[in-house]
Parts: sequence; C-alpha cells; structure tokens
Amino acid sequence: MSNDMSWNELRTHVTPKWFRDAKFGIYTHWGVYSVPACGPNGTWYPYNMYRENTSQYAHHLRTYGSPSKFGYKDFIPQFTGENFDPEHWADLFKEAGAQFAGPVGEHHDGFCMWDTDLTNWNAMKMGPKRDVVAELERAIRAKGMRFMMALHHAENWWFFPHWKKAFDTSNPAFAGLYGDPHDLDMDPETALTLSHSELWESMEKPSRKFLDAWYNKTREAIDRFHPDLLWFDFGINYIQEHYKRRMLEYYYKSAEERNSEVVLTYKWNHLVPGSAVIDLELGRFNDMTYHDWITDTTVDDGQGWGYLSDTRYKSAESLIHYLVDNVSKNGHMLLNVGPKPNGEIPAEAVSILKSMGKWLAVNGEAIFGTTPWMEFGEGPTEMKVSGPFNEDQDLRYTDADFRFTTKGDALYAICLAVPKNEIVLKALPRRLYPSEIYGVEVLGSKEKLSWNYTREGLRITVPRDAKSEHAMVFKISRKAPFETT
Repeated sequence: MSNDMSWNELRTHVTPKWFRDAKFGIYTHWGVYSVPACGPNGTWYPYNMYRENTSQYAHHLRTYGSPSKFGYKDFIPQFTGENFDPEHWADLFKEAGAQFAGPVGEHHDGFCMWDTDLTNWNAMKMGPKRDVVAELERAIRAKGMRFMMALHHAENWWFFPHWKKAFDTSNPAFAGLYGDPHDLDMDPETALTLSHSELWESMEKPSRKFLDAWYNKTREAIDRFHPDLLWFDFGINYIQEHYKRRMLEYYYKSAEERNSEVVLTYKWNHLVPGSAVIDLELGRFNDMTYHDWITDTTVDDGQGWGYLSDTRYKSAESLIHYLVDNVSKNGHMLLNVGPKPNGEIPAEAVSILKSMGKWLAVNGEAIFGTTPWMEFGEGPTEMKVSGPFNEDQDLRYTDADFRFTTKGDALYAICLAVPKNEIVLKALPRRLYPSEIYGVEVLGSKEKLSWNYTREGLRITVPRDAKSEHAMVFKISRKAPFETT
C-alpha cells in the first residue's frame, strides 16, 4: 500500500458547499439490537449481554436465559421489519427539515443492512429479508435529500468475547457475524474489569484479513450507494493507517469521477485534521470554530441510539436550540432516530421530528444556506464544557440569549426563547453602523416592528401576531452605511 495518497494530499479535499448549506441531517440506528430494546445504549446490548457484571446481562438471563443457550444471533429471526416503509421514513425526514438522511449500514454487531456479496449475515438473507440500505437510498434521493451512510464495522474486531468458550461468540461457524475468533487466551475475569479502551489495548491488533474485509465492505458501500456523506464511528481509530488513507483516496476519487462532491466524518483524532470533517458525539463546541464540524445526537436521552421500549425523549425545543447553537458556531447537526424491530418509528420520535419541521418551515431561512456571523451570539447562558459528551449541562436559555447567522446582507438574531414585549441586542453596536440597518422583521409575522438603535443596543418591540414556538427569529436587513471608493 506504499502508493496510497499521503495525508498532505488528502488534506486538499474541500468541504462541499451543499454540506455547508445543509446544516441538518437525520440517520437511523436500526438493526438486530432493536429486538431486545434494552438499555443503557441499546446498540451495545450485543456487547453487554455477554458480560456478567452488566444490567443487560442480567436482563438477558431473566428474559431469554443464559447467553450460552440464547446468543445474539438468535435475535435475528425476531428482527422482522414487516412494517418497514422507506418512503414513509423519507417523507418524515423531509417534513422534519432534514437536508440529508440515511441509515447505519452496519453497526458493531457485524450484521449488514444491505445485500452484500461479502457476508451472508445481512438483512437481505436474514431478518427482514430486504435490502434496507438500497431501499432507503432510493426513497431519500427521491425526496431531494442527499444520502448518507454510517459504518461502524471497524469495532467488530473487539466487540464480542471470542475467549468465552461457553458462548456462541467463540464458535467459528458464526465468525461471519462475530468475527474470526482471536485472543483466545484472554482471561475472562480480567476482561470483565476493563473499559472499552483498556480492552482494546490488551488485545491483538486487527489481522490483515479483518482489515481487508473492513476495506472491501466500505468500498462495496461506496460503489453501490455513492453516499454523499460517509460517517464513521470511533472504531476507525483501530484501523491501520494505510487502510484509512486508501479508503479516503478511493471515496474522494470515485466521487470526483462521478462529478460528485462528498463529505466524510470522523471522531477524536482518528484521521488527520483537514482530511475530513470532525464529529462530536453528544456534544458541541462552546465557541465559534475555524473549521466545519458536526454533532451526532439522538432524539432520546442519549442512552438509546437503537430503539428502547422505556427511554425518555428530548423535547423538540431543546433540539431546535441545539441546531441553532451549532449553526451559529460553524457546525451542523446529525440527529438519530431508533425504529422498532418491526420498522415503525416510535410515535414520540415522529412528534419531535414534525415539531422541528414546523419550526424550520417558518424559520429555516435563518438556518439553511447561512454562515456564522462575526460573533456567534450573546446572552447570560453559557456552556461550561466544550467538546463531545457534554449534553448533561443544564442550559436554560432566556429571552436574552441570542444566536447569530447571516445570509447576504441579512443578519438573523435567533432568540432561544419566545420573548413577550421587547428584546435588546447588545452585541450590535460593536459591529454595525446605525445607518446600515434599514429594516427589522420577525420571520412568520406580517406586523411592522418598532425598533430603535442606540449605544446600548438594538431595541425591538416583539410583534403581537408572532406565532413562534421554541425560538423567535429577528431578521435585520442591512445595507452599506456609506459609499466605498
């Protein structure tokens, strides 16, 4: 692999305009893990059901019996998908305001959601017996959205305990799902005490056979579905560097040959900065950045990802604020939904997505196709922690909290509440001449506003007919304050 493109060459890839304009996407975690529907983090059920010190192991023992008798593979016949309707999913994502959407093509569990030539453990041959990825790709593109695909299969190397001889994970007959047995001399008791990162550090590095399989499956997904956005989870950290470089080169070059512009995302420092777009799981930055970035978060409380029968859901308002805050700081948001094993999207998730879509139908002008302004916002409510996994902060926005975006000569001041009488934008006197403001309006309102620009800020009277929920957008129209020569 010595002829692969260097990181210097890969860093010349430019984030496409369509992505910078899109801001908001939706993806789905739907797979065999949807059947047990048991948290925390339902997508990790296949990992935890084999670990005796976890609540999911205890649940499995009570509900299905010992994993030595009922293994993860035995859930596949119950993963039926009889109500899976890709057109309905695409309609809902479009109504929610998503500009790109798509599925997790394969999670850590090794079960592939498309009709692959590389493994029999896939949704076309088992479970739903449908090419889920292909059907969603057609439906999503038909609605005018860009198609994305998420791949987690790098994690499969260390996801299952091959050293536990009593479990089906050690049986070579099921290696197509659980991976080829390795680390057979691992002490089961020691392994139980290790964190995910510690477990990885104590195991063998992925074999060349595994790395080739990882690359070939990724390439097959690129060739078959031409994803506009290819999303990778943290397991890519464990893929040998030349394989990563070869994958990026193939993805970028094949898109160029199709005259297409694509995006690839990664976490932490698992790729070289500038070679792709950084993703923050369940988190965001607390200030404007010099680079594009994206959050992946979920409609539930962050413990589900896949469907859980008893999860709590976020409010539509909190997710709208999340999106607005990200966009003001040069970021984007990817929102996850976890469908039921029969293919239905939970009613709570449907309600959230429709509420977001209703707000974006009125206020999307201040989100889509915008850029950050010279200040991301103002107000008393501040994030104390920046980066991934910071959603547990108690952020209670007020009618004095604003986020700014801009498009053309319009400046959008988005109030992260619904003000009653008057607002004051205190940051504007630092940036705007009084003569350059020639109009102020609230999106969704026809009422002419009263406003006054002073040294203390721009004071705006809130319209009485405003029907805004969750956040109110003030559009400030500007012109050059004087002729330039």
